[in-house]
Amino acid sequence: MKDFKCVLVALLLSTACYTSIIFAADKNTALTESPHQENSYQENNVDSSVSTANHSEENDPTYTPLPVEAFAHLPDVADIKLSPEGDKIASLIRLNTQEKKGTAVQITDLKTGKSIYPIYAENTKYKLSWILWGNSDTLLASAIFPAVRYGVPTTETRLLSIDVTTGEYEAVLPRRYLRKLDFMPQFQDQIIDLLPNDKDHILMELSVKAESSQVIKVNLKSGKVRVQEKRGRFVNSWTTDQQHNVRARVEREDTEFRVRVRLPDSRDWELFWTFEAFAEDQVWPLGFDLDPKILYVQKYHNNRLAIFKVDVTDPKRELSLVFSDEEYDADGGLLYSKITDKVIGTTFSTKSGFTFWDPKYIALQNGINKALPDYDNIIVDFSGDERRYLLLSKSDLDAGTYYLGDRDSGQLNLVAYRYRALDPKNMAEKLSVSYKARDGVKIKGFLTLPKGSDGKSLPTIIHPHGGPISFSGSGFNYWTQFFANRGYAVLQMDFRGSSGHGFDFMQAGLKNWGKQMQTDVEDGTRWMIEQGYADPERICIVGGSYGGYAALMEAANSSELYQCAISFAGVTDVEYLVKSNRRYTNYEVVKEQIGSNFKELAKYSPVNQANSIDVPVLLVHGTKDRSVRYNHSRKMEKALRKAGKDVTYVEQEDGDHYLSKEEHRVQFFTLMDDFLAKHLGR
Repeated sequence: MKDFKCVLVALLLSTACYTSIIFAADKNTALTESPHQENSYQENNVDSSVSTANHSEENDPTYTPLPVEAFAHLPDVADIKLSPEGDKIASLIRLNTQEKKGTAVQITDLKTGKSIYPIYAENTKYKLSWILWGNSDTLLASAIFPAVRYGVPTTETRLLSIDVTTGEYEAVLPRRYLRKLDFMPQFQDQIIDLLPNDKDHILMELSVKAESSQVIKVNLKSGKVRVQEKRGRFVNSWTTDQQHNVRARVEREDTEFRVRVRLPDSRDWELFWTFEAFAEDQVWPLGFDLDPKILYVQKYHNNRLAIFKVDVTDPKRELSLVFSDEEYDADGGLLYSKITDKVIGTTFSTKSGFTFWDPKYIALQNGINKALPDYDNIIVDFSGDERRYLLLSKSDLDAGTYYLGDRDSGQLNLVAYRYRALDPKNMAEKLSVSYKARDGVKIKGFLTLPKGSDGKSLPTIIHPHGGPISFSGSGFNYWTQFFANRGYAVLQMDFRGSSGHGFDFMQAGLKNWGKQMQTDVEDGTRWMIEQGYADPERICIVGGSYGGYAALMEAANSSELYQCAISFAGVTDVEYLVKSNRRYTNYEVVKEQIGSNFKELAKYSPVNQANSIDVPVLLVHGTKDRSVRYNHSRKMEKALRKAGKDVTYVEQEDGDHYLSKEEHRVQFFTLMDDFLAKHLGR
């Protein structure tokens, strides 16, 4: 078996090699060797009852504090895929033994119940990002790791091919091919077509020069590479049709995007749409239907992202609305039938799961929802004949339970829990709320109250999300459940600039850091006090990334509202954040989003407001963070100490932006637990 770290060394990752590991995984971290719970369901809305260990209907009001590790450990199962024949399940599992801790690939044969564990990562030098079945015999896995190019910190990816019979693996792109290139590609895991009718090959897009990419056809057995589509300057992405021809591409030059499309049986690229970053007239290709003339795209409709289709051979290129949602952006991708190759729906998810348009799949989804009511039931994968499927059932109380569904028998077999230690009976309900900002704009959010509390005058956590073009979400959140389990009320809000709420709301966040985006957070804190949920003498603001920025700015602007502030990997110097992108290809887009008036950006930077912060501050940052450099927290600590303020700074060696290493996650949550107990009490 080839050693994974040795493979990465060959691809310019500087680290020592050591022996590959095949191990007997801890039974508490792996998939169950054989599903042990069967639950009946039927398609076409036939009622069915279900009772499982994790989907309990009991409502135990008892407050049960759980160990920090219960919330802070990595998910027991992070990714899961069903083989084309439906006879094997592959997953990324949490490894937690005395000898090894991290993430491993597990491949389980459903007929024999036997498993192999071909790859293990400690989540320090590199981590395993996702897995995908290349064909019946081959599993593909992406590895991601931090690096430095010409003094610029980068994130790199590599694609591995795993033989599911022997467990042997190797890099998909061989060294002999990479040596021929003038430019070592930063991202080497971008698959654009699995070519299901050609089990030996896949199509990948690869940057072979700065701001220039091409499409290559790779033989998974021999490693032979052939150029399928020659280098395209400024090309960001390529799209194939259902006949596996390269048919669409997106180019970006500075802040301008161009979408070019090929007509069926043509080699010429025609310019279809041109638009600026963050513009309302943007049109993004999603994919082609079985009919090669029909292209699905995403664009704004009535201020919300919607899905349209267009006949590319129509000279007028008229767009026909396919799907929209009145309240939220329809921001999902396309779902395809593995049998017909036709588009059957979108991954835009509601409480009823993915959105299907085909009646047959609607019936399947309805049957599942009848069997598992009050859960968001997502069909994450099908077998090739679509008679078997993997289901993720989750809610605000349930971190997620995976089932193997069999459409012939109508059975759901329990496969694994995402967080085995987090029993939904001990979790707190998340309530949808809204409040008005000071200028009358409606701000949506979520309120989580400690289980068993009366919801009055509670110690409170204000928890703005990261991004900032992101959103809070109605589902399970291990941060908020941790806070609630400790007795704190938690408010999350989608301040201006958050995604999902339409064009105008997203636009309101551009070049608005520290302004209305910030006062939206403050207004949420005041709303919690006015409604009687929060004890005004016991409020802390906690966030990560942009949320860390918002926490520190609140501590500077409104120290009288808070008793403490916590920032994980937070932005502290907005001017530095923008300038540090000068050597990246997205610099102009960053300036369009955040701004280029450096005097103003400095004004709205927490590092320059240290004198105004009158509450204790906890800063935690990883040294290998490639999204927000750890210099932000170092500079913030220095500024606070110079101003004589109460600050604690913990630097996590080799830590990243996502707390990928369990040791770091547990450390941070333990620090938060102690810090909050000290300043807010229980």
